[in-house]
Amino acid sequence: EVQLVESGGALVQPGGSLRLSCAASGFAFSRNVMYWVRQAPGKRLEWVSTINNLGTYTNYVDSVKGRFTISRDNAKNTVYLQMNSLKTEDTATYYCARDASGNVRGSGTLVTVSP
Repeated sequence: EVQLVESGGALVQPGGSLRLSCAASGFAFSRNVMYWVRQAPGKRLEWVSTINNLGTYTNYVDSVKGRFTISRDNAKNTVYLQMNSLKTEDTATYYCARDASGNVRGSGTLVTVSP
């Protein structure tokens, strides 16, 4: 059974930083591309970032480029999202996923950016 468990969400002030983690199990993690997606209140699910299986390729939605960094540790079956210079518009539930549409994703972790 595929399991994706996100953690690290919190309430943070604008300009702050957070590091999200996603522990994966039930599939060959080191062979899979992984994704972060997010859903802001009242909005559709949005792709945020992609990392290939070896961590040698990454990609980001324009709104987070230069602020967010995706990484992975295949020995720990974990993918991370380092978020710096957070903005109020980054407020959302963040999910790690096995596909860019977020069809196979965890239960999410809430990030709230507020003064």
